[in-house]
Amino acid sequence: MARRSGRLSSGREQVAKHKRAASGSTELATTTKRPKKQQATPTKSQYFEGNGHDVADPELEDESDPPTADETASEFGDGSEASAESPGPDEDAEEDEDSDEATPRGKNSAKGAKVWKPGTKTGLGPGKQLVIKKPKAKPAGKTPYTDGTIHPNTMLFLGELKANNERSWLKMHDAEFRQAEKDWHSFVETMTQKLTIADETVPELPVKDVSPWFSAAWSRTGRKSTYAHYYIQIAPNKSWVGGGLWHPEAPYVARMRSSIDSNSRALKEALSGETIRKEFLGGVKKNDAAVVKAFVKSNNDNALKSRPKGFSADHPDLDLLRLKNYTIGRSLSDDEVVGHSGAQRIAELLSAFEPWVTFLNSVVMPDQAASDSDEEDEDEEQGSDDEEE
Repeated sequence: MARRSGRLSSGREQVAKHKRAASGSTELATTTKRPKKQQATPTKSQYFEGNGHDVADPELEDESDPPTADETASEFGDGSEASAESPGPDEDAEEDEDSDEATPRGKNSAKGAKVWKPGTKTGLGPGKQLVIKKPKAKPAGKTPYTDGTIHPNTMLFLGELKANNERSWLKMHDAEFRQAEKDWHSFVETMTQKLTIADETVPELPVKDVSPWFSAAWSRTGRKSTYAHYYIQIAPNKSWVGGGLWHPEAPYVARMRSSIDSNSRALKEALSGETIRKEFLGGVKKNDAAVVKAFVKSNNDNALKSRPKGFSADHPDLDLLRLKNYTIGRSLSDDEVVGHSGAQRIAELLSAFEPWVTFLNSVVMPDQAASDSDEEDEDEEQGSDDEEE
């Protein structure tokens, strides 16, 4: 007698077992659908490309030391960092079965997409990631960081930044930038306090109102002002300290020319102080001719070639009338900037500008304006860049 195959159905009862239960039946509630066998292809790492070479994301940094809220206010960035976490299992489950990640090894998808083969050339196992930590800030070394002073590392960073003036480099050296920025802000805060003592008209404004980068400009209303400024900038071998009116608008140039025309003695006296002559005018002697000559030389870059409109060619102060800038200043070596001695030196130089800044403000922005609208119109006309032969 032939043996009966167990795979064949014998009757309606066996056939009914393969029929789908009617909707709403009690048999459906107890029937469990066998899960589909999952493909064994590992998840593709988001930090590698399909060319098989190691590719590191330059924006990744050590998550164990995230930036503080204050640090994220940097001007180079919004403080956002790339995530170094792997995709979770839920994300893998939701991927399309027809995607490249779900394609079996050695086969191409229907769309002809490149097949990612994990671990074939990177040397890393499936699902592994390569994370390169951003460099830490340089250690202070033998010179500790001190509030109100410029640390040598700050000057070193600015030199390296100039040599690598790329955003990608700055991203990788974010810790050094933030350390240098913090050092500079501490210096500006301390210098603001000292300057407000030397000139009571200068308010104690926040750092952001006087410092746009590694430079600072103080005035009665901050760095964005029509008042005369005290100014300092730092850079390796290019630091500079100065004060006065830089590229003032035409009405203020007209007021300066009117003041020189009617009473040039006031300007000359403001420039005749011992510290100003020694530090900013080449050490000239205290006489009007020498002081004026040195001052004109330092502001001659954009001066008029001939006499300004409305003034005679034989005016005794024609050299002063030709000017459109009214500044004095000097370069600083790196040794004159860093450390406690540098901070003290800069404070002394900024304080020496007080007579000059006060004089300029008394001309261009007097506390009590004495001119009416007609005089204002006349000032604007005289402030034209037109010159007469």
